[in-house]
Amino acid sequence: MGSPPSSSAVREARVALGGRLREIRKAGGFKTARAFAVCAGWSESKASRIENGVTRPSEEDLRQYAELCRVPQVYSDLVATAQNIEEMYVEWRRLHRDGLRPIQEAHVPLYARTRHFRVYEPGVIPGLLQTPAYARSIMGRIIGFWGIPDDTESAVAVRMGRQHVLRDAGRRFGFLMEEAALRSRFGGAEAMADQLAHLLTVSVLQQVSLGIVPMTADRTMWPLEGFWIYDDEQVVIELATAQVTVKQPSEVATYARMFSEPARIAVHGKAARALITEALNALA
Repeated sequence: MGSPPSSSAVREARVALGGRLREIRKAGGFKTARAFAVCAGWSESKASRIENGVTRPSEEDLRQYAELCRVPQVYSDLVATAQNIEEMYVEWRRLHRDGLRPIQEAHVPLYARTRHFRVYEPGVIPGLLQTPAYARSIMGRIIGFWGIPDDTESAVAVRMGRQHVLRDAGRRFGFLMEEAALRSRFGGAEAMADQLAHLLTVSVLQQVSLGIVPMTADRTMWPLEGFWIYDDEQVVIELATAQVTVKQPSEVATYARMFSEPARIAVHGKAARALITEALNALA
């Protein structure tokens, strides 16, 4: 696949995990790594390497920390953290090296198994709600910016194909957008008009909750980067230079709380459709 994912970020994540294990060890009554190592049947150097982020701990190593320090409830969170480190930060250039279609296809299994989607986007319409013309414009700009192979049409086709999950009444979809996403034009006035009309159509689906945060709302949370929560299993965050995936239960729970903040000040139903209609009329 090429060079490893953002080695500095991975290193920082390993150090952070080691620091957390050190705190757990001290809170558990083991003042030194040596004392813990003796109890665990390890060499002192092994405990030191783990706690300094040099060695990635195994699941059994993490079980030892959780059980010997009498905090078995943190074990699952520690395992999720360790498993996620290598994949948590993947540079866009690596993801897009062969064009956009592969990354679109990579998410197909995730969409297929997710029953509850929660999506926050501050400046664009979420991919699940995009029209082909809007998606084509977005993807064309990504391809031009990064100078990657142009596979726009096949990537758009995959994105459109993923949208079949929206018609599944057994799933739930929560979409939150800032009003700015309705006003930011991609693909020209005609493409935006079709996109906004499509939002109006999708917004009445029983399984879809569409919320718009008005620009006039009194903020309790400022706009952040866009993020997608898949069930309670993982969160994908798209930054300017990378895609970040988090799977630690505590972090997923934090993003769920972050989703609930704009949801409280967003408008839904008729009020949301009124804002969409206003943006649509402004295109004339």
